[in-house]
Amino acid sequence: MKDFKGSMLTLITDTSTNLPPDVRRAVTHAQRQETPNTRASLALDTIAVNVDMACADTGAICQDTGMLSYYIHTPRNADQLAMKAQILEAIEQATKNGILRPNSVDSLTGKNSGNNLGPGTPVIHWEQWDRPDEIEVKLILKGGGCENKNIQYSLPAQLEHLGKAGRNLDGVRKCILHAIWQAQGHGCSIGALGVGVGGDRTSGYEFAKQQLFRKLDDTNPIPELAALEQYIMDRGNRLQIGTMGFGGVTTLIGCKIGAINRLPACFFVSVAYDCWAFRRQGVILDASTGAIKRWLYKDDTPPVRMADHDQIALTGKEKRLQTPISEEAARSLAVGDVVLLSGTMYTGRDTLHAYLIDHDSPVDLQGQVIYHCGPVILKSGDGWTMKAAGPTTSSREEPYQADIIKKFGIRAVVGKGGMGARTSAALKQYGAVYLNAIGGAAQFYARCVEKIERVYFPEFGVPEAMWELRIKDFPAIVTMDAHGNSLHADVEKTSADILATLTDGSL
Repeated sequence: MKDFKGSMLTLITDTSTNLPPDVRRAVTHAQRQETPNTRASLALDTIAVNVDMACADTGAICQDTGMLSYYIHTPRNADQLAMKAQILEAIEQATKNGILRPNSVDSLTGKNSGNNLGPGTPVIHWEQWDRPDEIEVKLILKGGGCENKNIQYSLPAQLEHLGKAGRNLDGVRKCILHAIWQAQGHGCSIGALGVGVGGDRTSGYEFAKQQLFRKLDDTNPIPELAALEQYIMDRGNRLQIGTMGFGGVTTLIGCKIGAINRLPACFFVSVAYDCWAFRRQGVILDASTGAIKRWLYKDDTPPVRMADHDQIALTGKEKRLQTPISEEAARSLAVGDVVLLSGTMYTGRDTLHAYLIDHDSPVDLQGQVIYHCGPVILKSGDGWTMKAAGPTTSSREEPYQADIIKKFGIRAVVGKGGMGARTSAALKQYGAVYLNAIGGAAQFYARCVEKIERVYFPEFGVPEAMWELRIKDFPAIVTMDAHGNSLHADVEKTSADILATLTDGSL
């Protein structure tokens, strides 16, 4: 099939850079529903601008381009070995093009393969069908932040704030509500759920992820599940978790539930959480040439812009901070303040934090900013080009962050989803703040990077290396201040109180 590899590269590129129409409609609806001039509305405004930027410039919507998972239907005589080889070539090319971030890491050594290939990556599911002239290829890119918020329940169970969940549809209801609550803003809400009822532990999770290939505006053919989906959309959005966990009107943009048979001794409810950057696409190919005949999740018309402007609207009340930041400046900030950062910023994720606990930093970090970010960066001559630069989930750094703040005099931490009590105590003791950037807004934040000055620890791989960035007017919201206040803790408590009112539910 002479066109197959090209079709696969086109599919990867479109999936990474262009949200499907049903997702665009759902996010736009959330924008219209949200209360104006709130943290949630600012987040949704940033998301809309970012989606337009990504589509216009063919850039990754989110810097975490996730695990590539394929679901492929082929005719009986298809050469799956040849097709797989060309898929791998297309993935390697997309990584070189900066459409994908190198995300395949050896689980034993921590070494990044650099090309998104290696044992277990990508994930490809093959199935034959009885259409001799067509091949169907579906692809989903699901990042680590939302993947970490997947959850599986074994019924009966005792659920926090909801009580006993039995082996029935009401127990399933409680599990899904709990899954929404436990995700908070860590998985880049506003989110979508794929739910698999039944199966074993492996097939249940796989079936849950398959539900994410349904369109957000479809109707479940099983009446009981259709009613449950509608119930979850209504009650889930009453939890007031909101976009990025900032509080707000909308928390969910979709809930899709399927059921498969199970063993008598097992009753699993598996939930695949996906973020607002809901990147899934599919194509039907000509089986003889591999050329794309039609798209599965596209309208015939070009994508409509989601924002009516090219930048977020500033109010004039933003606090401007120049690095290095003084303790006095950090202590003057309060939860809810919007800041514009300029100067030097250093990226740092899991590998760097673990390293710095036992080693010195290659640069003086006193008064500086650590950005929880695994960017997409390409070598460009003697320098580097920033391709995508959104925040990663900060909670993974909770075991390290307080010690890093104390040891190096860090004055601000930028990430998404918030951090825990130990970090909060360190912010208060040493005079620092946590700034929440908008998860997934990779193109928006890439434009705040004026220059990549240098890289430290390139052997850690592109996402985990320490990049020294020169930034200008990088916007973020103070969600944990130097006085012990945490928006994340407040939203978690408020949503837990609301969740506790949903112990009894009528479908």
